[in-house]
Amino acid sequence: METISTPEPNRMAEAVAKVARRVNATMEDGRDSLDLSDCELVSFPDGVFRMMRSCTHTIHTISLANNHIKALSSKFFLTFTQLRELDLQGNVLTKLPEAVGDMQHLVNINISKNKLTVFPERLMDVRSLEHISLEGNDITDLPVEKLSLMPSLKTVDVRCNPLVVDSSSLPHQFTILT
Repeated sequence: METISTPEPNRMAEAVAKVARRVNATMEDGRDSLDLSDCELVSFPDGVFRMMRSCTHTIHTISLANNHIKALSSKFFLTFTQLRELDLQGNVLTKLPEAVGDMQHLVNINISKNKLTVFPERLMDVRSLEHISLEGNDITDLPVEKLSLMPSLKTVDVRCNPLVVDSSSLPHQFTILT
């Protein structure tokens, strides 16, 4: 019989306390960034939406790196509409919600070291995106022609993915790191 391990109560309480401290520090100091990296999260906590509802429009950078996040809800992207940078590296994401395509100010997104198997197509609707990092996923195909239509795009990092890219067909307006 297989047993499912759950975090020890003390460890879970410590993780909750860490998130609360970081959210409080962001709000009290009037920061424009929220760092919830390395907090053992499996999703973005609903309590954070409630705690930060008065200042979500001032948050420009969020790091959720190195957690265990399997999915982000549309609510996340509909709430933090002013994001410029989003760090999701080191999670277990398999896709992004459709709402990511509505991020009008997003400049940099890092989705490295997740479980993506296809390029998140809605990213191509984000006209402000300059840097997309997808290193270390399982992406097999890259929509190079569509990417070439993105007006601000400078780099796409797809190193350590099982894809084949014909470098002679690459557009010159941005760099693909393979």
